[in-house]
Amino acid sequence: MDFKRSDFPKDFLFGAATAAYQIEGHKFGGAGSTHWDTFAATPGNVIRAEDGALACDHYHRYPEDLDLLKDAGMDAYRFSTSWARVMPDGRTVNPEGLDFYDRLTDAILERGLKPFQTLYHWELPSALADKGGWTNRDTTKYFGDYTDVITDKIGDRMASIATINEPWCVSFLSHFLGHHAPGLRDLRATARAMHHIMLAHGEAMTRLRAKGMDNCGIVLNFEHSPPANDEPATIAAANLQDAIYNRWFIEAATKGTYPQEVLDGFGDHMPAGWQDDMTQISQKMDWLGVNYYTRHEIVHDPDTVWPSLKAAEPTLDLTQMGWEIYPEGLQDVLTRMSQDYVGDMPIYVTENGMAWDDRVENGAVFDPVRMQYVSDHIMAAKHAIAEGANVKGFFYWSLLDNYEWAFGYEKRFGMIHVDFDTLKRTPKASYHALKTAIAR
Repeated sequence: MDFKRSDFPKDFLFGAATAAYQIEGHKFGGAGSTHWDTFAATPGNVIRAEDGALACDHYHRYPEDLDLLKDAGMDAYRFSTSWARVMPDGRTVNPEGLDFYDRLTDAILERGLKPFQTLYHWELPSALADKGGWTNRDTTKYFGDYTDVITDKIGDRMASIATINEPWCVSFLSHFLGHHAPGLRDLRATARAMHHIMLAHGEAMTRLRAKGMDNCGIVLNFEHSPPANDEPATIAAANLQDAIYNRWFIEAATKGTYPQEVLDGFGDHMPAGWQDDMTQISQKMDWLGVNYYTRHEIVHDPDTVWPSLKAAEPTLDLTQMGWEIYPEGLQDVLTRMSQDYVGDMPIYVTENGMAWDDRVENGAVFDPVRMQYVSDHIMAAKHAIAEGANVKGFFYWSLLDNYEWAFGYEKRFGMIHVDFDTLKRTPKASYHALKTAIAR
């Protein structure tokens, strides 16, 4: 790889990220049903109707997985705690779930790793989904209660706490496009979910601050979405995509506003009195998490009323997900966040990675495309630092091949290959290359 640790500030952190439902094995430890279990059980939603019941069995194998992280010379581990494991019905505490995260936290610290916790990575308890999920304002208060419970258990040992992971996926992707649980295509539900997920962030921040936490932020996903040509309709379409995908959440969190062009599209579907929530949503954070994977050039779509846009045909090399490889987009996002939204607030690249059709051959996995992808994106972070962005760390997504949501177990993002029949772990060539680079 084209970098070494000494290219970065002394306090820069290298790590890897995971999410609870994708790796733990949700059938263990008294975890409750989630809306992903329901979504996956519905024909046509998930490849082979696969779910996270077993996943990587990280629930039992976490010592081995953390050893692999430590052996790579990593500094930090970004993980999520499952609401449905801690509170199976969304409201009642499961001591077995709390004990698991207590053990996991101790194990992370014992290996000299910094724990970066995410409170919500999409595993909404089914009992709350039955009551409307993120379209129901009450869910934000229940999320605050969950924040209290898990923070009382492990919060004092966390290096960092994120409230929500990728609210665009929780709301727009899931309620307008229907690609993720709960699988809706409903404009009114989308408007409510896009506001309530940000209100949940604000509610969690309020609860965390009340407990004296000073290491709190949110993790937002961004993409580079330029217009594919200079036609006015194309430029307008790209601006709208940027407003929906990139600006809605960061402007709410940092400025207490929503982009007007999105509000215009929602019409009267926003929750009544939403403006009164913006002060709580935009309270001061300690850091920002940036997830970045790809770019989509945008063109005008005359066949839709709103949003009248679509992605142009790709022109660059693609990952297994069909996503264009464009590391310059990460540099652009990081510098934009610094210049337009957060100033000198610490920024972490909380996810960046790629899926590939990895195979074990002669006991090893050779993944040169991923090696170059990781190198180029870490260098993009380095360039953003040179341009003044206060980037403090880089977390590769993901530590393990895992349950990739609607794609089941077919898309492999991991630095470590998992055989989903035997659960054997095999570090890939990219794991070894990253280990060598950060040791230099």
